[in-house]
Amino acid sequence: MSVRVVIADDHAVVREGTRQILERQPGVEVVGEAADGPGALAAIRGARPDVAVLDLRLPGRSGIDVTREATAEQPSLRVLILSAYDDEDYVIAAVQAGASGYVLKTVTEDELASAVGRVARGEAVVAPTLVHKLAERWSRPPAAARDPLTERESQVLALVVQGLRNREIGEELGLSPRTVEVHLKNVYGKLGVRSRTQAVAYASAQRLFAGAGAAAGASGGGDPAGPPP
Repeated sequence: MSVRVVIADDHAVVREGTRQILERQPGVEVVGEAADGPGALAAIRGARPDVAVLDLRLPGRSGIDVTREATAEQPSLRVLILSAYDDEDYVIAAVQAGASGYVLKTVTEDELASAVGRVARGEAVVAPTLVHKLAERWSRPPAAARDPLTERESQVLALVVQGLRNREIGEELGLSPRTVEVHLKNVYGKLGVRSRTQAVAYASAQRLFAGAGAAAGASGGGDPAGPPP
């Protein structure tokens, strides 16, 4: 799969290093770069990439602001936040804005390349240390979670934990993508979470599907409302 990428970071050395890492990967093409938020939006609008790799703190417009606006304009765009900050509040804000992934600048070359490939395929990627921090927020079931999941809702959540998208879940369970989305919204409400990433973190904290992939990190579509059918 060919992946077109835009990179935005206010540090030229980081941009150059990221570009070199990604351009060494087969099938990855860096089609734009920017040093600030407005430049990132312009590059995304001009190049219409598959993936935007954004710093969290960009001059002019934050990476979260850019994510929110860019994904609203281009729903197929996947955003990977590449940040120096490991605060779970930033992760949640980025995911709620529409980011598909959040990794730290301490990642290795292979980890960065893998993260870009995974978000391009529609998965959500969160650094394992951040998954653990997120999981702590749901280490105790909220009041909403006392309403147990139905058997079908549990099946859907288990497949989300394994990294399947709505269409793939529908094929597995014999459901339409729209029906899968309805089940997911019910799951979110019962667990007291807002997105796939948060649902996977909750499942990991509660060990709902031990051995089914929850410990591997958050995966699945990054759109808080689920990926498009």
